Amino acid sequence: MSKVYYPAVFHEDKDVGGYWVEFPDLEGCFTQGDDEKEAMEMAKEVLSLWLDTSLNHPEFNDPAPSTCHDIMAVFPGEIVMLIEGDPELYKRKYHNKAVKKTLTIPEWLNDYAVKANVNFSQVLQEALIEKLNL
Repeated sequence: MSKVYYPAVFHEDKDVGGYWVEFPDLEGCFTQGDDEKEAMEMAKEVLSLWLDTSLNHPEFNDPAPSTCHDIMAVFPGEIVMLIEGDPELYKRKYHNKAVKKTLTIPEWLNDYAVKANVNFSQVLQEALIEKLNL
């Protein structure tokens, strides 16, 4: 899944200051910020997190986003904006835990690589990125 866009509702909290943000199409997806800029940044982050987390659950049903017009009809007087989420970028940023892989190569190739001080992990990562066009 690449970039996706969902409408978010920005509610101004006049008592405390700042904004709280909800995504009506996505159950449990909400955040807050001390000002509009921070609320926008947090909205992008929470949308990507929500999508990344949901994609790992078998019951995920990838809800279609509503239009901003439809959301504005439900939340008149509130700020409604289309927010970009990128679960792939989120995954690359936060899922960098090393995973051990065992592999087998011919002994002669291993000997050459060891003599050349080849970093096997780095070579495998580079090859996978190239192979997968990432």
